[in-house]
Amino acid sequence: MDLERREITVREGKGAKDRRTLLPASLIEPLRVQQGRVRLLHSADRSERLAPVWLPHALERKYPNAGHELAWQFLFPAAQPGVDPRTGVRRRHHLHESAIQRAIRSAVRASGILKPASSHTLRHSFATHLLEAGYDIRTVQELLGHKDVSTTQIYTHVLNRGGRGVLSPLDAGG
Repeated sequence: MDLERREITVREGKGAKDRRTLLPASLIEPLRVQQGRVRLLHSADRSERLAPVWLPHALERKYPNAGHELAWQFLFPAAQPGVDPRTGVRRRHHLHESAIQRAIRSAVRASGILKPASSHTLRHSFATHLLEAGYDIRTVQELLGHKDVSTTQIYTHVLNRGGRGVLSPLDAGG
């Protein structure tokens, strides 16, 4: 996350692709608070001589001390360290995706929404709201990381309202 540029980069997401999208300004302060929590946790992990965070691909060989640096720590770390299945080394990992899924299910239930929802529902809502706000489909395509605009066009089906989305002059208040 780049708080100054208000940008999120997702590494090796769906299809093993990297994607860049926007970071809402309203989340910057809560993310700074979270960074502070990570700083404290990282300091405690270093004091306990916990193994450094796992680095992808050849980065650990290229930058042997990077896994100990704060900049490489997960922004949403697991509550407890665990054993790395690749190496057998005890280290802190990222929050597991099932914890995110449980949190979303809990929030949906608490909100009183009666429809099923998931993290993918949030992605669909994001795209739909951007299109409803008048952003062009190419911008939405880029933010979602779609290779082909036809994939993004799927989201336009929810915009089709009665009368093909045209506002009646009678409703326009004439």
